[in-house]
Amino acid sequence: MPLFGTDGVRGVANRDLTPELALAIGRAAGESVGIGPVLVGRDTRRSGDMLSSAFQAGVHSVGVDTVDVGVLPSGGIARLVAIGDANLGAVITASHNPAPDNGIKLLGRSGHKLSDEREAAIEARIEQGAPWNAP
Repeated sequence: MPLFGTDGVRGVANRDLTPELALAIGRAAGESVGIGPVLVGRDTRRSGDMLSSAFQAGVHSVGVDTVDVGVLPSGGIARLVAIGDANLGAVITASHNPAPDNGIKLLGRSGHKLSDEREAAIEARIEQGAPWNAP
């Protein structure tokens, strides 16, 4: 079953979308750009800070910097990515979904959602696992 859906990765926080998964997404996303910064923002959901921290830890684990813009609307985060020097953006939100849910939406330099091909490449990297877990 694919990890990325129509609008990023979504699920119930701490059940479907865990800090471990957020870390893995951050690591794979960081590897995909190679150089930062990666701009990260979130909505006000209770799980947002936890997932944002885990995602950023994954990005940092591969030597890529992040800029945490805190709580902002998704459109504001997209605009900052588009007009700034970020090589990738991440929005921690589940939009209109119920409060227990959360998600991670990745944005390209234009501020738009990543292409299906880039999401598939990131997903494939997640499935390979972290280099420090290799046999």
